[in-house]
This record gives sequence, C-alpha cells and structure tokens, in this order.
Amino acid sequence: MRHLDSVPLVALALCVFAPAAAAQNYPAKPIRFVVPSSAGGGSDVLARMFAQKMSEHWGQQVVIDNRSGAGGIIGSEIVAQAPPDGYTILTVAPGYSYNPLLYAKLPYDTLKDFSRVTHLANAPTVLVVHASVPAKSVAELISMAKAKPGGLNCASSGIGTSGYLSVILFKRMAGIDLTLVPYKGAGDSTTAVVGGQVQMLFTAPGPAIPHIRSQRLRALGVTSTRRVSSLPDVPTIAETLPGYALEGAYGILAPPQTPRPVIDKLNAEFLRVLQLPDVRAKLIDLGFEPVGSTPEQYTALVVADMANWAKIFKEIGIKPE
Repeated sequence: MRHLDSVPLVALALCVFAPAAAAQNYPAKPIRFVVPSSAGGGSDVLARMFAQKMSEHWGQQVVIDNRSGAGGIIGSEIVAQAPPDGYTILTVAPGYSYNPLLYAKLPYDTLKDFSRVTHLANAPTVLVVHASVPAKSVAELISMAKAKPGGLNCASSGIGTSGYLSVILFKRMAGIDLTLVPYKGAGDSTTAVVGGQVQMLFTAPGPAIPHIRSQRLRALGVTSTRRVSSLPDVPTIAETLPGYALEGAYGILAPPQTPRPVIDKLNAEFLRVLQLPDVRAKLIDLGFEPVGSTPEQYTALVVADMANWAKIFKEIGIKPE
C-alpha cells in the first residue's frame, strides 16, 4: 500500500522535472523556422540571419520554411498547431498584432495560441517607386495620384501586413485612390516593383535597400517618425503628411504550452545572436532597430499594440473582413 501511495508523487515529480530535462538536451534535432511570407521579405531576411548563427552555435540545423499567403495567417496557423516542443518556431512581422483587427475569423487566437519568445526588432516600411515613375517626392506622388485617380498601381503583400496597412493609411490621409495589386509576400511584391509590373510599394527596408542603392527603385519616404539611419536622405512621410506614422515589431513565437525552460533557452539564444556585432550592424544597415526582450515584455507590447490599433482603425473606419 505504501508503494501504491507513492505512485502519484512519482508521477508529479516526472511532470515537474520532464520540461527541465527536455530543455537541458534542447535542441537535439533540427529546428523548423517557419516564415509566413515569401523569400526575400523582411521576416525572411531576419529569420535567415538568425538561423545561420543559431545553427553554428547549437550544432543543429535551423531550417527555414517559407509559408506565404493570407497576410501571414497560413504560416502562423501551422505553428499554432505544431507540437509544443520547441522544434517549430515562427517569425512574425507587425501584421501579427493587426490581423485580429482586420480579419473577422482567424484560425487561431492571437494571444492564447502562441508562446511569445522575444520582440526581436522594430522597423518602419519604406515607400518605393519603380525608377520609371517621374515622382521624386511624396508630394509629387500624391499630385500624380490626384490627377489620375486609380491610375497608380501599388503592390500589396496581403491584408494584415504592415505594407498593406501603410498604403491604406496613406490613401486615407492623402485623399487619393490607388489600385492595390495583391501578392503572396513581400519578396514577390518587391520583385514585381523592381520588374516594373507595378509602380509602387510599401515594404520593409531590408528587401528594398539593395534595389534602392542600385537605383532600380526610388525611395520617397519612410513611415517612422524619424529618418532611418540606413536611408538618411529619405524623408519621413510625416514631413509631407503630418501625423502619418507606422512602425511595427518583428518577433519570435512558438506553439502554445511550449515548456518554459525551452522558451527561456530560445529567448537566450536569440538575445545572444542579437548582441553579435556583425548581426547588429547588418540589422541596422537593413533599416531594422535591434530590440530584444523577455517573453512577458513582448506579450505586453502585443496587447498594447492591439488596443492602440483598435482605436485607430475605428477612427478611420477600417472594419474586420
């Protein structure tokens, strides 16, 4: 009887120590790093940079899996339903906080169905046009759009992305009509503008900067409240449209109920890579602002962002679709 009475205690001990044991051996196999956009976008650039450093440090492959579409929802759903063992992780762009306000029905709960790991970086979007577009400034672009309503085609990476929200706010505040052309992700939409299939785009600085420097694209403005150090000559859009501002957070998520010791190990590794001089220099050169945070700090930021944008969307008339 004494032996049987001890069984529940043994089971309890196993439940307590199993997560810690799992974290001690983590990672023991390759990690799937889901990027919910096409190759070449801001999230993809970040993920590949960190995946390489993590693979080198841990001696395990960190494999990038691009799952684009539906403003990041497809890739996010995959991770929300993945086993909570730390072997499937997700990088998200600012749209992670916007999507529950833009979509009436999501296949996951933005807060409950993910374990947040860290707020990795901030970045604005940059307004770029194809080199053939005659506008040399935001003001000139607005004048072109007003002279020919709907005549300018703007690539979009999908509802819920920061690029989509940037152009919607731009249209409303400038009082212009633009024709949105949807693409599966930032990589595809950037390629379309570089190729001249569409005339303009709001995108993360990272994918656009090489094309800006090669003069295949012309940067007219950034959506942050201050100029970006990697594009010092590019004005903020607010310099033409006072009050215009949009800067969003890029973060790392894991499936819900991932053991806290595993989350802590992932958090420590992302923060380690974030402090590497070559990584920080590269991030800044690509227009990102390195951040790094605890899981709790990232969760608090997401909650605050959702509340803030809910007010803004209500004011400008954006409703869930």
